[in-house]
Amino acid sequence: MSFVDGFVAAVPTVNKAQYQQHIELAGQAFKKHGALQFAEGWGVDVPPGKITSMPDAVKSQADETVVFSWLVWPSKKVRDEAMPKVMADPWCSNEQNPMPFDASRLIHGGFDVLVNL
Repeated sequence: MSFVDGFVAAVPTVNKAQYQQHIELAGQAFKKHGALQFAEGWGVDVPPGKITSMPDAVKSQADETVVFSWLVWPSKKVRDEAMPKVMADPWCSNEQNPMPFDASRLIHGGFDVLVNL
């Protein structure tokens, strides 16, 4: 059964080009270590909510854009085995590929796929 990792983060809007470079390198590392798909979305219609919302969840500021990302893996087992390799990959090192956003506000979750039409 497929497994999906989902992420929500707030990126300074002025860092969009840097962010795109960052994720292109990181995406290559994830794919190299077994991810079937690596996708990133730059928020263009992410409204605030009355009770909660994606912007609220990541404490997005007026000068930030919410991003949504997902990784598709063949299984949770493949993901669990790959993650230490990905984190050790030079393409994901903070020295070679620093994160152009506050990663402490990143939200992450792993999910078994129930439906994939």
